[in-house]
Amino acid sequence: MTRRTRRVEGTKIVQRRAVPAVLAAALLLTAGCSSGSSGGADPSGADGSSSPASTAAPSSSAGSPAEETPPAKGSVKVLRTVATGLDSPWGLAPLPGGDLLVSSRDEATITRVDTESGKKTELGEVPGVSPSGEGGLLGIALSPDFASDHLVYAYFTSASDNRVVRMLYDEKKPAGQQLGAPDTVFRGIPKGVIHNGGRIAFGPDKMLYAGTGESGDTGLAQDKKSLGGKILRMTPDGAPAPGNPFPDSPVYSYGHRNVQGLAWDGKQRLFASEFGQDTWDELNAIKPGDNYGWPEAEGKGGGSGFHDPVAQWRTDDASPSGIAYAEGSVWMAGLRGERLWRIPLKGTEAAADPQSFLEGEYGRLRTVAPAGGDKLWLVTSNTDGRGDPKGDDDRILELQVR
Repeated sequence: MTRRTRRVEGTKIVQRRAVPAVLAAALLLTAGCSSGSSGGADPSGADGSSSPASTAAPSSSAGSPAEETPPAKGSVKVLRTVATGLDSPWGLAPLPGGDLLVSSRDEATITRVDTESGKKTELGEVPGVSPSGEGGLLGIALSPDFASDHLVYAYFTSASDNRVVRMLYDEKKPAGQQLGAPDTVFRGIPKGVIHNGGRIAFGPDKMLYAGTGESGDTGLAQDKKSLGGKILRMTPDGAPAPGNPFPDSPVYSYGHRNVQGLAWDGKQRLFASEFGQDTWDELNAIKPGDNYGWPEAEGKGGGSGFHDPVAQWRTDDASPSGIAYAEGSVWMAGLRGERLWRIPLKGTEAAADPQSFLEGEYGRLRTVAPAGGDKLWLVTSNTDGRGDPKGDDDRILELQVR
């Protein structure tokens, strides 16, 4: 048994390599009616442009010459503080009309934030969440048919696994009682004290994507039968999505260490941020069925058969979490790096060197989401046990970007 140094969201610890565990099995549960086919922008991480409904995976091809390339240098302006006093915020889901839903990793609650007044209203606590280490109530997303079905999806760590559930949101009920009982959509994702993944988002194709981690057992990332260290693509009911690269499997890409961010560009191409070990953090352009290298490769130059990242960072400078697409660039929140990164794109390649903003000004940055046009929402993460919280942490900021 060998020893390896592991980095945990910006903290270096030494632990033994995990012994390969029994492969986690997925129970693909169908509960309730599947969502319909009405159009709409992705409320939890897509670029906000509308697109025809389709079961085919979004394109991941390189950019065409006609694509407009953003300027090499950009800018970030903090317009205002939207809300303060949030406890271990993790996931963010913009609601129709402009308000935000935010999940608390450690409290296992979902809160509605009025983006005009900053008022916070707790919807309720999600039962079955077992917070520990990096696990807890993580990513949230709205159903693509939220206007009619009022369903909120959540990825969380239970006592036995990581899973995805959906809940009916009834804002007419009293605060604290507005969430219906969880309906388990997908279960069996490996859990651990570290590397639980957790980001979920509905893509332009109305399929549900989930980023998972290898839970500290590095071998799971290369095992296509395991759900750990993957990007998963499924129907809203939790079945393997039509058009997936491996038959009867939700696995969309593999060889990931700990996927933390998902976002689509204006051409429906998927990008994902990944938390590295000791050398390189990554932003990847995701191609269905591709192998992203972990644990055989970390960063660029991994060799034949591995998909190199679009960009990479030293771990002190990033420890990436959520990402969003706006103004021709991917914007990536950094935990240990305590900064927001801009990666201008030309197709699926970086058009210029990444540029950082807000370094050290707001501490650890957890989640970034589109707010329409040249605006972004940015969520800090200083109350997660690894930050240095100030009196008004954690907070949500509104940014103007270029």
